[in-house]
Amino acid sequence: MRISPNPLVRGTATIYIEIFRGTSLLVQFYCVLPLFGITLEKFTAGFVAVGMNLGAYGSEVVRGAILSVPRGQWEAALALNMSTAKRMQRVILPQALLIMLPPWGNLLIELLKGTALVALITVADLTFQVKQINTTTYLSAQSFGTALIVYYIIARFMITPSVRWLEGFMMRKTGRA
Repeated sequence: MRISPNPLVRGTATIYIEIFRGTSLLVQFYCVLPLFGITLEKFTAGFVAVGMNLGAYGSEVVRGAILSVPRGQWEAALALNMSTAKRMQRVILPQALLIMLPPWGNLLIELLKGTALVALITVADLTFQVKQINTTTYLSAQSFGTALIVYYIIARFMITPSVRWLEGFMMRKTGRA
């Protein structure tokens, strides 16, 4: 939407992105919406806040990747008389996807870590469970150290290899391997 020629669409997207990237994840829905008379269940508020916040960052990753496709590729697709949708589908997006995969991997890891903030509004995630264990056992180093290791394992051995595999797949598919 940020690269749309329509100023209303572009302006709406810019406002959304600037608000959600420029304000605190925790405050966005849990504290601000009640001021406007909107109350959400805690799980819903956390889910929506994390989604909207990372969606704003993700949209900028997509925009940057699309704009980084060389101008010659755009012109070649136009010379082949492709419609705007076909240009995006067949020429621009396959190349942009390859460019956006590494930052998307980072966003997935941020999403994983962002769920820990949701524990502050009493949505039970890993961090919340660790806090509960810590209050009964008083083993802070062991409890939070274990949580740290679990987050690391998920990020390092699940998310990162998946993104790298997808990146290699897309490189082979686009002939860049």
